[in-house]
Amino acid sequence: MTRQPAPMKNVLLLKAGDAATPVQRSVGDYERWFLQTIGLSGQRFDILPVHRGAPLPRDARGYDAVMMTGSPLSVTRREPWMERAGAFMAEAGEQGIPVLGVCFGQQLLAETYGGQVTRNPNGRETGTVEVTLSPEGRADPLFTGLPERFAVQETHEDIVSRLPAGATVLASNANTATQALAFRPNVRGVQFHPEMPTDAMRAVILAREDALEAAAREAGLPEGGAVHRLLAGITPTPSAHRVLMNFLEHFT
Repeated sequence: MTRQPAPMKNVLLLKAGDAATPVQRSVGDYERWFLQTIGLSGQRFDILPVHRGAPLPRDARGYDAVMMTGSPLSVTRREPWMERAGAFMAEAGEQGIPVLGVCFGQQLLAETYGGQVTRNPNGRETGTVEVTLSPEGRADPLFTGLPERFAVQETHEDIVSRLPAGATVLASNANTATQALAFRPNVRGVQFHPEMPTDAMRAVILAREDALEAAAREAGLPEGGAVHRLLAGITPTPSAHRVLMNFLEHFT
């Protein structure tokens, strides 16, 4: 018997911002990292730059999944496109379509569902760090096959500071209690960047070198060592990459 190939999955990737110009020049932009990490075998992507006013589809039917990238923009400074994109993702979720928000995407989902996003009182989280799954996270298909603690790439200043009704924390760490959230049975968010390769993490740190050193000085850390420590701490994050594949395999 000839085994039939799995059907192609149609994924709508909502682009929520542009990486810094030096980052784009060296390693490309957010959507490239998603496509490189996931691969094009079995998936077809439509990339929609909603932050630039690209019109959204009338609804998400016809797509097997909707994902949203991170962004240098802040959910705390709302723009009309954010309202439209958040409502679109929530409606897609109500239609039974799997939705995944990454970093800014998680934060936009949280506010759309009635939660709150604020500047992190613990400061910016940047570099390779560890997150720990909650009991609910260990049982969630988004983290199938992953250890209880695993390394991820991070770069964010804002956090989901108040959960919307019905949301469940799936992962956390000392800096950010809301590292991964379940909003609905088919709607998930992660604060970390499962799509980010090590070279992109390095490029992001170098592009923000002055700001990172200034923040370190304000925190009373030794002069000139912050960026070196962050660069030295970068490691591959295969478990985090697996989160994207789990989403496409177990939710679609």
